[in-house]
Amino acid sequence: MTPAARISAAIEVLAEIETRRRPAADALKDWGMSHRFAGSGDRAAIAGLVYDALRRKASASWLMGSEGARAVVLGTLRLERGIAAAEIGRLFSGERFAPAPLSDEERGRLETGSLERAPPHVAGDFPEWLTSSLAAVFGEELASEMGALARRAPLDLRVNTLKGSRELVGAELAHLSPVPTPHSPLGLRIAHGPGERAPSIQSDPVFLKGQVEIQDEGSQLAALLAAPRPRDQVVDLCAGGGGKTLALAAAMDNHGQIYATDADQRRLAPIHARLERAGVRNVQVRTPRGKADAVQDLAGRADLVLVDAPCTGTGTWRRNPDSKWRVRPGSLEVRLKEQAAVLDRAAALVRPGGRIVYVTCSVLPEENDGAVAGLLERRPGLAAISAAETLTAAGFGQMADALRFTRYGLQMSPLRTGTDGFYVAVIQRTA
Repeated sequence: MTPAARISAAIEVLAEIETRRRPAADALKDWGMSHRFAGSGDRAAIAGLVYDALRRKASASWLMGSEGARAVVLGTLRLERGIAAAEIGRLFSGERFAPAPLSDEERGRLETGSLERAPPHVAGDFPEWLTSSLAAVFGEELASEMGALARRAPLDLRVNTLKGSRELVGAELAHLSPVPTPHSPLGLRIAHGPGERAPSIQSDPVFLKGQVEIQDEGSQLAALLAAPRPRDQVVDLCAGGGGKTLALAAAMDNHGQIYATDADQRRLAPIHARLERAGVRNVQVRTPRGKADAVQDLAGRADLVLVDAPCTGTGTWRRNPDSKWRVRPGSLEVRLKEQAAVLDRAAALVRPGGRIVYVTCSVLPEENDGAVAGLLERRPGLAAISAAETLTAAGFGQMADALRFTRYGLQMSPLRTGTDGFYVAVIQRTA
């Protein structure tokens, strides 16, 4: 396919997403199935442009004065890809498979339009109703922070120390030019540019042998900040597919005991194969049955309870740009209730002197400090440990300047730490 034909396809897919309110991955998959002539390179380029357009949807629409799929793609080519108006005009030629020629208004906006007077939600490409919440966290850095959250994310890997070192795995992946992550001692980062498909790590021997897992550096750091000890009794209450469970097991060097469970048993389905591939032997998976609590027999016994809470996922917008336009006040309210419930469960499980580590992939204060404040109000026998103490105890004191400290925890972000937007708070049971 020609570059112009790829642009036409991206406009078609984006229109499908907007019209039918479909997840981008589903729309792209269906387009590929009905256009089998498109090669893997074509599909990767089309997907890259679609996701970039979703990242820059608000600013691209502002630039072009329209929210239509064609306008959003045009604005994205100018703002995100940095293509000059004249070159865009050559691509939009109206020739075979190319988009229709530019109108005079489109050409004028591409040549002279700017975001100079755009409101924060436009310049930062996020839903307007979240402005006050995000401003409460980021203050004067709101535009810069949200701009960073609208950029492409790299591919991060966590080296499984049960099966190798970062140096060894990095050498085996030399063909992908990985570099060490700046903060996590276990991470490798692989960059990929616009229109490039991320490497298929799942088919690489190092992945098949369990030497690496795909995991954002922020998620790696959250598990490391939990600082589990080799003989601890640990409960992972929202284990899902097991990403952080695996990280905890490696940090404990297969000693102690981890109980992995999740309120939705379907989310636990992948964990068994992942544990086997990673060589993990200290995890007991507790699958819920009916309304019974799968870990209620552990009440008051856990040294550490990890709550990787269900949340809006606002911190992962770099990787899931279409999700940010689907966040609604109602969905936030649902998540807040779920977070309160799982934190109350954690409080019942932790022993005196034990810790709850509360993690979200969110940058919204309601889901972060707000959830912790609610727990502390409901449970007088708990106290938050300062973020500075958490960093020092886990051996990450040098990260203090890169982080944003909140009232009860710490916030990572693409601008400050180069990670997804993760929040971590540590709460100790004092009585």
